[in-house]
Amino acid sequence: MTSIIAISAVVLLLFLFLKVPIFISILAGSMVYFVFNEGISPVIFAQQFITGTESITLLAIPFFVFAGTCMNYTGVTRRIMNFCALVTGRLNGGLAQVNVLLSTLMGGLSGSNLADAAMEAKMLVPEMERNGYSKAFSTVVTAVSSMITPIIPPGIAMIIYGCIANVSIGKLFISGFGVGTLLCVSLMLFVAQISKKRGYKPLRTEPLKKEEFKKSLFPAIAPLCLPIIIIGGIRIGVFTATEAGAVAILYSIILGFAYKDLTLSGIKNSLKETIESTASIMLIVAAATVFSWVLTKERIPQQLTAWMITHINNKYTFLILVNVFLLLIGMFIEGNASMIVLVPLLAPVAAAYGIDEIQFAMIYIFNNSIGALSPPMGTLMFVTCGVTGCKTKDFIKESVPFYIMLIIDLLLLTFVPFFSTFLIDIFY
Repeated sequence: MTSIIAISAVVLLLFLFLKVPIFISILAGSMVYFVFNEGISPVIFAQQFITGTESITLLAIPFFVFAGTCMNYTGVTRRIMNFCALVTGRLNGGLAQVNVLLSTLMGGLSGSNLADAAMEAKMLVPEMERNGYSKAFSTVVTAVSSMITPIIPPGIAMIIYGCIANVSIGKLFISGFGVGTLLCVSLMLFVAQISKKRGYKPLRTEPLKKEEFKKSLFPAIAPLCLPIIIIGGIRIGVFTATEAGAVAILYSIILGFAYKDLTLSGIKNSLKETIESTASIMLIVAAATVFSWVLTKERIPQQLTAWMITHINNKYTFLILVNVFLLLIGMFIEGNASMIVLVPLLAPVAAAYGIDEIQFAMIYIFNNSIGALSPPMGTLMFVTCGVTGCKTKDFIKESVPFYIMLIIDLLLLTFVPFFSTFLIDIFY
């Protein structure tokens, strides 16, 4: 039976490396198990595929995706960008700082790092180039700052992880604020140092006037309240994380009417993008549910836990090995796909070592975010380079110092649980 599992895994990985669609790759690996195992009815294959999409919690995905896309078509992004430009105007690398802060604030609205990266690549990179920033630097800053999006609630990755590992999505959302802030602050400090060396000047030198701040804040304050409404509503029990997605849609539509920017074509485009994004995610979830059933049936998670506890007697050694493994996997496999396959294996092991479930979740999601940036198959790299026209080799060369910064942040999350759990301790 072990040989059948090994063949299934090899088929899955082979299809992934051949760039076959992710859900087909996972289904192919699962199909091998059912074909060669005569004692198991193939009906279970279909049952598990359908069951994988029936979780009520997964409804939050289309809700939040639609809310984010709707806000992009109602002028919310433009208003927040103007606010960011005013707040960061005196920092070295003014437009690059706008890029970072905009990703952080939009992360609380869109939940999709690829949508955020594409949007900012179109809006900010041409302006950065006109102001003397190199194409490679502008593209890398856009890609790296978009990593914050799945970490700041309501990130889709947190919803998927919570469903798979049976972890409170509300707690993941709250923890995401702390981890997202860590990445935002470290990235802004890093960008400021590089900009100072290269002569990337601030947008302005004069102090920010109170009247200017109020004028810029007023149009942005309503959309910026959305993450507060979501977390506050979940925490006091007004609605669940899934229902929060519906609240976000209602809120985005109200903003669209208030700003008088909501159009029929905008709603049509939002619905189209939502259907496409949700369909691709749900197909992966459904396919991975089948593969997870296979792993559970063969007791692979339990065997892996027992083996690791026997051979690795230190939780920090385990975390370092997990980080290295996930960084390598992230270079070749899309984050949500690897999460659905690997979390059922690794989360029980982490629990056996006494690692806080929220801390491990944020470590895993952070690793996935770095993977989305990494060659040869980093989705963020390809999306931003595709929009800006930056050469891949220039992107990789420019991104090396940023990788070092990201690894430092990852080590902080790994060895200092405070960054992942301090907000949980406050709220709960």
